[in-house]
Amino acid sequence: MATYLINHLRIPGGIPNDAGLTYLERVEATVKPYGGKWLANGEASVVEGAWPGLVVLMEFPDRSAAEKWYNSPEYQEILPLRVNNAISDIVLIDSLPADYTVRGFAQQVRAAVAAAGSGD
Repeated sequence: MATYLINHLRIPGGIPNDAGLTYLERVEATVKPYGGKWLANGEASVVEGAWPGLVVLMEFPDRSAAEKWYNSPEYQEILPLRVNNAISDIVLIDSLPADYTVRGFAQQVRAAVAAAGSGD
């Protein structure tokens, strides 16, 4: 099951500095061995709320690959180039099964609430 990395990225001044550019030049080589790839990168069209900055969306084959990449010595070596020169909120989220529906999820929650309320 694929895992997605979402980075809400804010770059002070809007343009990466030299260290930020060095990070960008080196990060791709750290991702490739773990099957990661970029799906989206740039400004988003905000339709509700606020989202200052950029969105980076990446896909990994699974959660284990994403975590192994993030914790790899190669990525940890360049990580300070990003965290010291940009503001990021990064999350990992797993994809859903092919048969997932929001309605089905709501029905599962209703059933769990009903079961908890019945004392069973």
